[in-house]
Amino acid sequence: MPMLRVDRARAAREVGATVRLALPLIAAQLAAVGMNVVDAMLSGHLGAHTQAAVTTGAGVWSLAIITAIGTMMAVPPSVAQLDGAGRRHEVGALFRQALWIAAGLGVLLWLGVRSAAPLLDVIGVVPTLRVDVVAFLHAIGWGAPALAAFFALRGLSEGLSLTRPSMYFSFGGLLVLAPLGYVLMYGKLGVAPMGARGSGIATAIVLWLEMLGFATYVLRHRNYRTLGLLERFDWPRPRVIGELLGIGLPMAVTLLMEGGLFVAVALAIATLGEAVTAAHQIALNVATVAFMVPLGLALAITVRVGHAVGRGDGDGVRYAGYCGIALALAAQFVSCGLMLGVPHGIAALYTHDAGVIALATQLLVLAGLFQFSDGIQVASNGALRGLKDTRVPMLITGFAYWGVGMPVGGWLAFGAGYGARGMWMGLVAGLTVAALLLFARFRRLVHGGRWRAAPAVPGDASEAA
Repeated sequence: MPMLRVDRARAAREVGATVRLALPLIAAQLAAVGMNVVDAMLSGHLGAHTQAAVTTGAGVWSLAIITAIGTMMAVPPSVAQLDGAGRRHEVGALFRQALWIAAGLGVLLWLGVRSAAPLLDVIGVVPTLRVDVVAFLHAIGWGAPALAAFFALRGLSEGLSLTRPSMYFSFGGLLVLAPLGYVLMYGKLGVAPMGARGSGIATAIVLWLEMLGFATYVLRHRNYRTLGLLERFDWPRPRVIGELLGIGLPMAVTLLMEGGLFVAVALAIATLGEAVTAAHQIALNVATVAFMVPLGLALAITVRVGHAVGRGDGDGVRYAGYCGIALALAAQFVSCGLMLGVPHGIAALYTHDAGVIALATQLLVLAGLFQFSDGIQVASNGALRGLKDTRVPMLITGFAYWGVGMPVGGWLAFGAGYGARGMWMGLVAGLTVAALLLFARFRRLVHGGRWRAAPAVPGDASEAA
């Protein structure tokens, strides 16, 4: 395959542009993690029962979040390609179709969350928790339509390379959630204490406030004024919606498979005892926070690659992809260094139990080892999304996570007797395979000239007119 002759000045410009886009997105992702921390802290001080109910309900709710994020991930590359092609006048028509998807998805997720009781039986939720878990889910489910619309708005803004609003409203939601959750869960200001149900109500309210605030911002700010977002009413257009779903649904499946892998690992480790489970949760929490950096970079890479595709700039596609992946690797050097260098100190921040600290230290070392694979796989996937290539990556990740990661981890943990360390070795194996195959996929497409196969926009101007 032909090699890219590096123009250092252009690479530096690309790195700068990607970092400027990514920093607000990283902050937005950290704010999302912060909401989980707030829920855990508030419920934890109400006792183990409430904390368990909220944690279990949040696990089910995370499936709705992943589905919404993945499906609406079709919007940023589609908008970016239009913007790069100088066809901003078509963005409004595309966005109106995305809103139809968000509306339908919001209703389906609302119904799914409210009907999740059978899933609780599959998970094995004890009867004493069921009432509060169901109450939490029924309450938070009302936020599903707002969640889907919020990600449609984020996709629009990020596709236009306007990423700061995502940060503004994500942090705004975090600031509102803490006091609102406290009032509803603990029963303050004359409100009856509602425990787990109050946590669900608070999160649903925050989701609606985030969405309405973002929508008001988009409709009033000068950066979006020329787009004609709601200048007229459009009925659903099957072709455009079908092509958007063709991009987004594979991403939703990919994210669900990845999330499902970590859930399955957690369930398997839970059979090894409380101390082992606690050590796993510490290592997983640290790895999740570290993952927000390459994830934010991947979202920015999608926009940069999509914009270059819209311009018809093959070199731009390659520079956007490779520079973004290099940035993700650089960021992972930092997280890897911390996990390998001071794992004991990190674990000691979470607990004083010497046994838990000792095992968590071992798991953090393994987490440090997969930082590079994790960075490459998420950044490569972001670059492929910019090309609107999502179906083959879905198959790649399915094979890597469930054909390699889970079987290898299960055998090492229970067959070879490595316990929790074995499951984490499986994660290292799965993420490494995913990284190699996804990077190879991006390289093959961009050096083979196949990036042009992705249309600039689902549908065309005549259909949108």
